[in-house]
Amino acid sequence: MDIDVRELIDEEDDDNQEEMTAQKVLQNVERAWLNEKFSPEILPHQTDYVDCLLEQIKGMEGNLAKLSKTDPKVDLHKLELERIKFIITSYLRTRLKKIESFCVSVLEEEATRSEEDAYLSPAEFKFAKEFALNADNHFDTILRHMPQLYNKLDRNKKIIEPNLNSFVFLKCNKHIDSVIIKNTLEGQEEEIVLEDGSQHLMPYNSVAEFVKKGSVQLI
Repeated sequence: MDIDVRELIDEEDDDNQEEMTAQKVLQNVERAWLNEKFSPEILPHQTDYVDCLLEQIKGMEGNLAKLSKTDPKVDLHKLELERIKFIITSYLRTRLKKIESFCVSVLEEEATRSEEDAYLSPAEFKFAKEFALNADNHFDTILRHMPQLYNKLDRNKKIIEPNLNSFVFLKCNKHIDSVIIKNTLEGQEEEIVLEDGSQHLMPYNSVAEFVKKGSVQLI
């Protein structure tokens, strides 16, 4: 089923400019969702696109309510709206799960970035700080009820980091002249070329920068 989201957008004023913008936003959110789903680390947030799509959904729901219930497209449009909502929900939940799993390392890395380069949205950053504080308090409470030996545990040992060496499937959105693949077992490096449209299986850390630039799509 391939329902065009533009059919649910008001067709007023200037031709198709607003319609194409709505479609583009949806495409960007879908790409961000897949990248976030398959990436081992948390990626730069796409809150602006998500917020824009949520606003579009309100308009689409309003337009859908105006359609006759006998219109054969109504049910298909409803299914498409549910699909879009699922993508947004899954995207946000995936990011929250990563924040919970790698909270300390995520906050440490975020502290090295400027506000413009932040990976977390303001709401996510607030959640991460509160989660880290609650986790610390819980950890301290547990230690107080354990033998003295365990009170000397190194807090750094509880920091969990994403496995950037894990393998990912990807599709190239453009030609990439040079990708360095590191062989961690043999300590060697291999330089390869990725052709536009080609698909590969390789370590995430070899293509992480290209994922964030949009040159590579995780699949």
